[in-house]
This record gives sequence, C-alpha cells and structure tokens, in this order.
Amino acid sequence: MSDPTPGRFRPGSGSGASPRRASGRAPSTQPGSVVIVGASAAGLSVAEGLRRGGYAGRVTLIGEEQHLPYDRPPLSKQLLADGWDGDRVLLRSPEQIVELDLDLRVGQRAVGLNTDTRQVTLSEGEQVGYDTLVVATGVSARRLRGTEGLTGVHVLRTLEDALAFRETLRERARLVIVGSGFVGAEAAAVARQLGVEVTMVTDVTTPLADALGTELGAMLTEVHREHGVRLETGVLVDTVLAENGRATGVRLADGRNIKADSVLVGIGAVPSTDWLAGSGVPTGNGVECDATLYAGSGVWAAGDVACWRHPRTGTLTRIEHRTNAAEQGLHVARNILAGRDGAQPFDPVPYVWSDQYDLKFQIYGNTRGAERVDIVQGSIAERKLVALYSSGGRVCGAVGVNMPRATRGYRTHIAENAAIAPLLTIGSPA
Repeated sequence: MSDPTPGRFRPGSGSGASPRRASGRAPSTQPGSVVIVGASAAGLSVAEGLRRGGYAGRVTLIGEEQHLPYDRPPLSKQLLADGWDGDRVLLRSPEQIVELDLDLRVGQRAVGLNTDTRQVTLSEGEQVGYDTLVVATGVSARRLRGTEGLTGVHVLRTLEDALAFRETLRERARLVIVGSGFVGAEAAAVARQLGVEVTMVTDVTTPLADALGTELGAMLTEVHREHGVRLETGVLVDTVLAENGRATGVRLADGRNIKADSVLVGIGAVPSTDWLAGSGVPTGNGVECDATLYAGSGVWAAGDVACWRHPRTGTLTRIEHRTNAAEQGLHVARNILAGRDGAQPFDPVPYVWSDQYDLKFQIYGNTRGAERVDIVQGSIAERKLVALYSSGGRVCGAVGVNMPRATRGYRTHIAENAAIAPLLTIGSPA
C-alpha cells in the first residue's frame, strides 16, 4: 500500500499547500483556510465537497496514520476473506488526491486545539492555523483491561489491525471473539470460512438483537451455529489468559476457561476526542453539534465522532457507519460554503450493511429500541425477507436479508416517518 512520508503530500506538480485559483471572487462567507483533522472517509468527503463546490482556499487534511485515506468496512470483510492487498482499500488513488490540491499531513497526530488563536497542535509540536476547522477523527476500538502488550490479542479498527489479524487467521488456530456486534459477527463468518475454530463470547442473550430484533437476531445466531461457531451467550469475559506474554484463552465471569491461540476484541468503540480537552469544544459522546453539525468557535464535525442534534427527534445522535460518514462530510462542506446563516440541518436516513456467510443484511433508519417488528416480505425460514420496525405507529427502520431492491423501496417511508399500518396491509412499498 502507498506509504507516504509524513508531512505535505507532494507526489506531483498539482499538490501542495497552494490554494487553487478560481475565476471571480469567493463569497465573503467562505473561510480563507480549512483544516480537517482526520484523514478518514468523512474527512476526505469534506475536502472533496469543498473542491466540488468551487472552494479555492487552502485545505489541510491531517491524518494520524501513515496511509492515504482508506475504507474501513473491508477490514472485517474482503481484506480478511479475499486476501486483498492494502491498496485495494484506498478511497482514492494518489493521483486523485493530488487533484484535490491538499496540504496533506499523514503520520501526524493532532494533540491539542486552541479555539481562541484557531490553531491545531500536532504531535511533533507544529502549530497549524485555520479559519474553519472540521473534526473527523472517528473512534478508537475499546480494549479489554490488562491486554496491553499481549501478543495474540487483536482489535479491528485500522489497516494494521486487519493485516495482523489476517496473519492469525491464516494459521487456522483457535480463535475467541469477545463481543457479538457486526465487526465480531463478520469476523466470525470469515474465520469459519477459512477453517478457523471460533468461539464467540457475548454478554447478551441473543447476538445483534439490539439492532435486528429478537427474531432476526435468533436467526443469525442459528446461522453462525450451523457454520460451526461455538456461542457462549449471556456471560462476560473476566480476563484474557496469557503465558509468556501471549494470549492462551479467556476466563469467563462464571469461572470457566476457554482455550485459544488468539483473541479478537469487538466490544465497541469510543469517540476520539481526547485531543480536544481544554479547547472549549463541547464533547461527551463525541463532538456535540447543533443540527447543522456545527460545534461553535469555527468548528464543525463529521463522521463517527460527530454527535449532532437530530432535527426531527431533537436528541443528540451519533452514528458509526461508513455511509453516514461520507454523507456528513459532504454536508459539512456544503454548510461551510453556505456560511452559518445558510447552513442546513443534517437529516439523513441512516444506512448500514453487513455480509455474513451467504446473507447480506441491509439496514435503513433506526431499528434499535423499536416497539414492534413486522416481516412484510419473505420469511425467516427462507432467510430472505424484509422486516419493518416501528414505534408509535410510525415506521422508523427496515432490515432486509438478501432482498436489496425491496428493502431500498422503504427508504422514502422511513424518511417521511410514515404510518406503519398501510405498509403492513400492502406488504410492499407503495
């Protein structure tokens, strides 16, 4: 994979920090310079959105990792299963990055922010000034206490994480997966297809029931068992066992030990906001923004780290999905160009997908906490279906299993917060 030297990315004559020229004068609402912290899908989308919108000022994109911006969903799917090389996960080629005319700082971490002087402090001590700042630092994988430095304990968040875990899978050794969310479930599916002995440990009774509902969660649980995954449900991992600095298994809270040659920890993530401490930027469950994704003091947020006031529900909302990150990045770019007075609320229909064995799950809207779930097409027996999720008599989400076109047809109804009753009657989207 491309491994550029830390600092400004200048592989061609079109790159560097020089602002691109445009005919006419830029609107007075536009900032002279934009700094984006986080060379992620969201961060790259902001940069692309600015350039497509005609922005001619300086755009600085800062990324902690050494790589050009890359896609994360394949890290638990194709990169593990199909043996992709690192270049296949790049979001854009080096040539396309050059065309954006960025001051690209890779391998440099933001460690502090002063909103009074409008400067970002980098890990090497450099101060980078800005007129407008976008925080797109994403999230960091949660880790089990006491596993720091242990060989054989993995998380799946970065490219290096995925490449190291792939080497473990190739050894076809015994694997324990702690957690049964999408990342853990997808990794379990890949591992079994590669012939690895897999035990999944989760503190919930039915894996993914919080996102899919009890019936679909039970269906997916059965699919994993059919493929040979051993499931230990309703129990916590007390500690990771180790000998000579290497993981040898896990001890459960009920006292049982499960032997393993490696452990994958998939217990969620935390927003990467530590570097904002003392800056005055509001943080809690991420960077707290208004409905337009603005956090105040010239700061916007996009992607997994953004926690914004949802315009329909009025609640602070944070979404850790690839599609949302790209959409938020483009929305922030449009709002920066429009200025504060012209900024529009961000009101999406969230979308996420998951591939496990021969099943493709597609999820639109918000399914967590729904009052009822109705299968309106297909059936669990067929493992081909569309289920609608509703609360207060209004549809709030849809899940499809191997029915992509039919599932997509309900997106408009979710956006409109449509009544559920007519959809149950007709059995398909109007």
